[in-house]
Amino acid sequence: MQYELFIGLRYTRAKRRNHFISFISLISMCGIGLGVAALIVVLSVMNGFQKELRTRILGVASHVQISGPGGELPAWQQAADQSRRHKSVVAAAPYVAAQGMLSFDQTVRGVLVRGVLPDAEEQVADFNRYMRGSSMQALRPGEFGIVLGAELARALQVFTGDKVTLIAPQGLVTPAAILPRLKQFKVVGIFEAGMYEYDSGLALVHLADAQALYRMEDRVSGVRLKLDDLFQAPHVARELLSLVEGDVRIADWTRSHANFFRAVQIEKNVMFIILLLIVAVAAFNIVSTLVMAVTDKESDIAILRTLGASPASIMQVFIVQGALIGVIGLALGLAGGIALALNIDVVVPAIERLFNMQFLAKEVYYISELPSELLWRDVGVIAAVSFTLTLLATLYPSWRASRVNPAEALRYE
Repeated sequence: MQYELFIGLRYTRAKRRNHFISFISLISMCGIGLGVAALIVVLSVMNGFQKELRTRILGVASHVQISGPGGELPAWQQAADQSRRHKSVVAAAPYVAAQGMLSFDQTVRGVLVRGVLPDAEEQVADFNRYMRGSSMQALRPGEFGIVLGAELARALQVFTGDKVTLIAPQGLVTPAAILPRLKQFKVVGIFEAGMYEYDSGLALVHLADAQALYRMEDRVSGVRLKLDDLFQAPHVARELLSLVEGDVRIADWTRSHANFFRAVQIEKNVMFIILLLIVAVAAFNIVSTLVMAVTDKESDIAILRTLGASPASIMQVFIVQGALIGVIGLALGLAGGIALALNIDVVVPAIERLFNMQFLAKEVYYISELPSELLWRDVGVIAAVSFTLTLLATLYPSWRASRVNPAEALRYE
């Protein structure tokens, strides 16, 4: 072992005459540990929220969507078959997308009408998981059933079994005037995906009923695809351009919801910077600790210099001492943060029961539990940045120790 490392470790372990220095060292370790643990837990919770929201969005939306010009895709079977040739495509389902107005008891709401094939739709989305007391199989061709989002049903004040009137924007041309096209639908189900955009403005009908109402014959608006890895959607969408023939538009979920996920990522980055300041403050407490340690050890430094130690060796001694304080705090923070992030589903309910409170009330929030997803990549970045801050904090005190004049330090000894 090099003597610089040996002396630095000994200075850290030794009982100091000045107990205040030991107290500051302990505070620095605890500060770094708390800051690192807070960073890991907060980023894990934000990752969990991001994953939960992504799951809910993609439970209603699709990974990749193929559509035609003008909102119509005539040869959709060919497009579906060609897209299935890609190894990453798991399932494909046709759909009809159109706008309309729902009317019930003098209440009118604008909606996005989506015509689907229940069996095929279940392979690309998770509507059955969000259904209340019914299933997508309740949509049958020719029966003109409709499934509404929970917020939409609440706004119209309708329940399962009620009949609503769907008004299509395309009109019927008659000698007297252009009349709107109306059709009465029976509410056969209500879903709640947990995303207000869909719960308040989406209505599902059978594909055949949508084609009949909007006079699309056997045409559809497009094909929705599900992939085995949703994060490969941009790459798969580019590759499908060469596989699917004809004039088609291919979009993936990262483009259709780009603003939302970009906002979540920006918020995560800002929280990382803010919480990193806690670690920075704790790390730079090491500066005051080492400055006081240098003052306390001036005679020892002078003796080492007279024995032949170079200024660089003196710097290394105090860098080792400061780095060890940071490493201990970092290790405590990593252990505590990882343990809490992995068990937050147990810790948070225990705190709620202890204080008889609820952080996320079910009546207010769609996500009533704190989700957590620990990413080891985040843990690595936090550890690397925290250790770098610790090393930077040791440079000035160590340089000051190397500048101690042996003659001045030993004059009154």
